[in-house]
Amino acid sequence: MLTILFLHGFASSGACGTAELLGKTFPSARVVAPDIPLDPEEALPFLLDLCATERPDIIIGTSMGGMYAQQMRGFLRICVNPSFNISTMSRVLRTGTHRWLNGRKNHEKEFRVTRDTIQHFNQMERRQFDDIAPGEQELCHALFGTRDELSRTGYAAFTRHYTHAYRFDGDHALNERALHTAVMPLMARLLGARYDEARRAPLPDYLRY
Repeated sequence: MLTILFLHGFASSGACGTAELLGKTFPSARVVAPDIPLDPEEALPFLLDLCATERPDIIIGTSMGGMYAQQMRGFLRICVNPSFNISTMSRVLRTGTHRWLNGRKNHEKEFRVTRDTIQHFNQMERRQFDDIAPGEQELCHALFGTRDELSRTGYAAFTRHYTHAYRFDGDHALNERALHTAVMPLMARLLGARYDEARRAPLPDYLRY
């Protein structure tokens, strides 16, 4: 059985609509969609341990989840509109108490961002591309929406370290259209026979390096 690990964006959860959409789109697969801890000092080791336990066939991360997916070295992964500099995005990461966008497994309704939280993101972001082995070039791929306003600098940051970056016709969020026209064809190419729902379709013309 194909195991897909989905990593959600900031302030969301494993119960988000995208995780649900993945489950419906890949009925023969096992979709693992954890609630990512708020603070990177907890989140990064949590996700590394989860990968070691679950051994996913592929990791799909969106926004903040794409940033974390990049760091799951040794696994095949697709980073969708990865946000590599959350600590500088004041519209997203700002001090105070905020509400989770989706239900969390621990039933928390709110979370608190402190200056330490922002500092921890900044410290992690400075190290996130360290020690990339040559073999990672074929494992890590990224998709960037042409209308994404939140992660404008993501493409430049990714292509300084990796080869396989693609543009697709879409916004920041991974919606059903983007999943079917951009993510699924790329998954089919990367997974081949392990991808039951694939038609082995080639990448669309607008997915270019």
